[in-house]
Amino acid sequence: MIRTATPADVPVIHAMVRELAEYEKALDEANATEEQLHEALFGDRPAAYAHVAVADGGGAGDGDGGGDGEVVGFALWFLNFSTWRGVHGIYLEDLYVRPERRGGGHGKALLTELARICRERGYERLEWSVLNWNAPSIAFYESLGARPQDEWTVYRLTDGALAELGAN
Repeated sequence: MIRTATPADVPVIHAMVRELAEYEKALDEANATEEQLHEALFGDRPAAYAHVAVADGGGAGDGDGGGDGEVVGFALWFLNFSTWRGVHGIYLEDLYVRPERRGGGHGKALLTELARICRERGYERLEWSVLNWNAPSIAFYESLGARPQDEWTVYRLTDGALAELGAN
């Protein structure tokens, strides 16, 4: 089952963000707090959205009153905009399913929900990034029909370089 995340899901989403960062060998870079995540998802001006995958029964309650299933994965996303197409799209920041729950269709169900939202709202793109060495994820995405955008290179400003440029 896929559902929209609730404030009660923030602790488990935060824990899974850290699990994902550890898997991606970058746990020391994952500094976001539960409070920041809560504000981004549920504050006065939400900047991001999340859906969770809930396993059928047998798990710890997730506190939303929506059954006794355990939250086993999540998709955290935000809107982007294509000047070429003139419409919004979804940028998937994180997709994660706990390792012991992989292969159960949760990741596909999360992506299916995002694709459904795109169609329903007239968005024409669903995009995300994947690490070049993450062969299992690449194979999974390609099995769904996703294709790499290998003519593009992602650039990023952070920390000192961002501060220096912003000070000019």
